[in-house]
Amino acid sequence: MFVLFFLFWVMLNGRITVEITLFGLVISAAMYVFVCKFTEFSFRKDMWIVRKLPWIIGYCFILINEIIKANLTMIHYLLSPQILPEPALVRFHTDLKTRTAQVLLANSITLTPGTITVEMKDGEYLIHCYDKTMGEGLDSSVFVSMLKKLEEWTLHLNHFFLYVLLSWQS
Repeated sequence: MFVLFFLFWVMLNGRITVEITLFGLVISAAMYVFVCKFTEFSFRKDMWIVRKLPWIIGYCFILINEIIKANLTMIHYLLSPQILPEPALVRFHTDLKTRTAQVLLANSITLTPGTITVEMKDGEYLIHCYDKTMGEGLDSSVFVSMLKKLEEWTLHLNHFFLYVLLSWQS
């Protein structure tokens, strides 16, 4: 977050001098401390994001790939007047445990053309699909499998830190 604040500062100034850099570092540090103090953000969360960066980039590439495929499918529907879509509401359930993963899945589905997340509650999703074939396999999509891997990895990491903390205290 500190780096983002500093880059934003440099971008707003449009040039880099010693004074701008030093002043930007001070302001960025003050903003970072402010954000950490008055929100639920922390240095630990910053490091978590940095460790997850390869996974986040991979997820973004998969999301972009799925968006492109869905766009091609929608173009096919729109340019083929003989194919009549059958809109459908599809309900499915996932085993995702964290709220973050559930929201990421809902947003990924909504970002993909032809599908919109209508409702999400306790791992239960209601999705509107332009055609009923678009709703097939949503519960076992590439999004769900990647988010499950992330949850497993995070769970193992949390158990490791808990073990280290408990063994350090005794």
